[in-house]
This record gives sequence, structure tokens and C-alpha cells, in this order.
Amino acid sequence: MLNAGDTAWVLASAALVMLMTPGLAFFYGGMVRVKSVLNMLMMNFICLAIVAVLWTLYGFTMSFGDDAFSGLLGNFSHAGMADTWGQLVGFATAATDTTPEIPWPGGDGIPMLVFAMFQLMFAIITPALISGAIADRAKFWGWALFVVVWVTIVYFPVAHWVFAFDGFMSPDAAGGWIANKLKALDFAGGTAVHINAGAAGLALALVLGKRRGWPRETGRPHNVPFVLLGAGLLWFGWYGFNAGSALSAGDLAGVAFTNTTVATAAAVLGWLIVEQLRFGKPTTLGAASGAIAGLVAITPAAGFVTPLGSIAIGVIAGAVCALAVSLKYKLGFDDSLDVVGVHLVGGLVGTLLIGFFGTTSVNSLGADGLFYGGGFTQLGKQAAAAGAVLVYSFVLTFIIGGIIKIAGGFRVSKEDEVSGIDEAQHAESAYDFVGGSIGGHSGSSPAPLPSKDGAALEGSKA
Repeated sequence: MLNAGDTAWVLASAALVMLMTPGLAFFYGGMVRVKSVLNMLMMNFICLAIVAVLWTLYGFTMSFGDDAFSGLLGNFSHAGMADTWGQLVGFATAATDTTPEIPWPGGDGIPMLVFAMFQLMFAIITPALISGAIADRAKFWGWALFVVVWVTIVYFPVAHWVFAFDGFMSPDAAGGWIANKLKALDFAGGTAVHINAGAAGLALALVLGKRRGWPRETGRPHNVPFVLLGAGLLWFGWYGFNAGSALSAGDLAGVAFTNTTVATAAAVLGWLIVEQLRFGKPTTLGAASGAIAGLVAITPAAGFVTPLGSIAIGVIAGAVCALAVSLKYKLGFDDSLDVVGVHLVGGLVGTLLIGFFGTTSVNSLGADGLFYGGGFTQLGKQAAAAGAVLVYSFVLTFIIGGIIKIAGGFRVSKEDEVSGIDEAQHAESAYDFVGGSIGGHSGSSPAPLPSKDGAALEGSKA
């Protein structure tokens, strides 16, 4: 029977996750030059429009339709959202005379359409995350075309691999290979969302190339309060992202909510301590970026570890990501807003650490990691899942981005990049410059302070 409480919680969680995309727009928008802030906001906002339509047409059924090919892709039985209303989903529906019932936290199901709308919000924010890697130099309609192709051949299949469980959509429904054959754990999207987006961000940064004058003439973030506002909205929405993934208003949602809170707090401290040791000062950008790093890392583990394990994951993620954002200076790839350093690295940290901190005392459907007597078995599964998603996303993204670039539809001209892409791409500017000026123009800001290893203090931003 329909569980009204669980249904209400998942609907509310879907709304929270939807808010994350505008929050991400502010987070990214504050970090770019003043002359490209609108383009950055629009690159995020357009994902709401494009992905929602594609999800309705074929995305949901590709991701959660009955498996059509060895755990790689769902069938098209729900194209156009066919046969989704009046249907319940949940593991309780999988009980048969011959198959033991898989525990379902609420005991009953939720409407399929409610689940579809919840998962839609994940599909929207994943390509939006990628946009930060190519800030200040991408054509708007080239980006829009990329989103259409990328979610179709990368995100929808990967969502099926990771999120589609046998018996969830119907008693005899088959799901994806990572969830059901490999049995790697991903509570809310460490692989499907963050490793997926981070690998794609790296590929696009390589395809589009460096910004003009990078790293010597990169302007400072034009609006740091925007960054902190965006981080706050993301943290708020992330409760729907993680606790909502319990799909039940019960104990597991409480565990995920708690773990999300303490891991994020610990990651802020981890990042700021690294900044203090490396640069002598903690920064606002570092605090905001540390929070995002903690949220990313706890996402796959939120329902499988204890609060103490979450603190450890948060501290490790905050420190490791704070160091990882400097890699772009050493390796020479221009990841504008550190999508690789935060989302790819943070996603890897959280996914792999389940193999150490996971415990069935929290969730009987999880697994015991190394620190709970489980050996290295689960760690191997986590690494295999992370590696598969990383390679698939990177290779396909590199090909998609390369084709669009060759066709001349992806990178703005040198003149537009120097003068500002807001006017060139959208015929408008974010601020009224009459009678005054606003800082943050590329080339007008002081150069970032170098660290001992040659990285820039500006690299502490996500």
C-alpha cells in the first residue's frame, strides 16, 4: 500500500534537490569574472529546462526501465512517462513465495511518479556540475547541445548501472550491473553524479583548452558573498539529496541527515587547516569549498557509515580536496572552478572510504568495510565501480566535446572571451557599470599569491 509519510518526504526531498541547481549557479557564478557571470548562471539554469524534457521523453525509462541489455540500459517501456501513474515502487513489492522479501524501510511503496521526479533532480544537477570546468570560454548553445547528448549517452546509462535495483520498479524488474552484479555501494550518487561529472569536467577542460592568459591573468572571484550563499543553498538542498535517498521518512533518513551534517562540518575544518598550513590564512572561498568537498564525499556513504565514520570521511575529503585543487597548475589543465579537485577527487574519496568505514550495523543492506572486519572485498568493489564510471564518462565526454568543438560550436572567439561573453552570448550584463566600476575583470585583479609548490592561492576555491 502507499505510504503517505514516505511519499511526502520524497516529494519534499525532490524540491530540496531542485533548489541545489540554482544554488550551484550562485556558487559558480560568484567565482567567475564579472563579465561572464550571466553565462555561468545560464549554463546551470538551462539544465533544468533541457534535462526535465529529456527525462520525460526517454531519460527515466533508460535509467529505470526494466533492464534491456546485461545491466547496461533500461528499456523504453516508460517512454513519455507511460504507465507511471497509479503505480507504486519499492523493495517490498519484490517479495514472492520463492524469493525472500528485501527489507523496505517503510514497509510500503511510494508512487512511481514521485520517485521519477526525485531522480530527475539528480539528472539535472549532474551536467550542471560539469559547467564549472569550462567557465569563461564556452558558447551557450554549444553547451546546451552538449547537455542534450551527454545526459543521453552518459548520465542515463550510468544512472541505470548504479541506481536501478532488481525488484524495485516491479517484482520481476531487473536493474543495473553495478547495483546488482558488482554490488558496489552508492547511497546517493558518489559515482553516478560526482565521479561522473568530475571525469566529464576534466575531459571538457582538455578539449576546450586553457582560458586566454591562464594561469597568469586569471581574475579573482567577482562576488565571494555569492559563493557562500550558493554553498549554503547547496548544503541545505543536500539534505534532500542524501536523506531523501533513503526513500523513507525513518531511521535511515535520520542517519543520512546526521552523517551529511557532521561530514560537511568536518570537511570545512579539514580544508581550512590545510589552507592555514600552506598559505598562512583561512579563506572564505576555502570554507565554502570545504563544505562542498564534504558533501560530495559523504554522498555515497551517507547511509552506510556511522557519524564517527562520517567525521573521518569529511576531514579526509576536506584535506585531500584542498591539496587536489592545485594539481591543475602542476599538470597544466585549466579546470576553471575546480570541478576535478572537488567533485572527482571528493567522489573518489567518499566512494572508496566506504570500503573502510562501511558497517552493516547502520544498514543491513550495506557491507562491512575493512575497519569492521570485512576485509578488502568491498573496497575492491568500490574501486571497480568508481573506475568504470570514471573511464566511461571521460572517454565519451572527450568524444562528444571534441565533435562539437570541431564543428565550431563550443568555444567562444578570442575577442568575445577578452571582452566578456555575457554581452557576446546573451546581449546583457549582470551589473550596471554607469557611474562606477565593479572589480573582478580578468587582467585587472592582482595575480594570485603563489604557494611553495607553485600553485596559486586562488586555487583554494572550488
